[in-house]
Amino acid sequence: MNDSKLKVYQYPQCGTCRSAVKWLKEHGWDVETVHIVEQPPTVEELREIIPRSGLDIKKWFNVSGEVYKELGLKDKLPGLSEEEKIALLASNGKLIKRPVVISGSQVTVGFKADQYEEAWGSRG
Repeated sequence: MNDSKLKVYQYPQCGTCRSAVKWLKEHGWDVETVHIVEQPPTVEELREIIPRSGLDIKKWFNVSGEVYKELGLKDKLPGLSEEEKIALLASNGKLIKRPVVISGSQVTVGFKADQYEEAWGSRG
């Protein structure tokens, strides 16, 4: 992956994802989008990228999503091991907070312009 290419796990119908991709393109990034529901990150990939995000794994869950609510994860998550949480995230892209943006050493989850400015604002 070259310096200006970002992998973005996103859901095309998601307005936040569209805003994020637009922001990245406007800031000169070459964006490779991956449909997070059709091709969610694998367990192996999640094991690698979650630590790079600097976020607690619970911040990776799309807590406002229907699947999260249907599975009652608000009550179940605290009792699960890290491996179980990763397996859950890999099993259903709708459980993952989106978009997930990945470059070599950096990973962001979700979209806020100020967060993006800090993470992706200046290339090189």
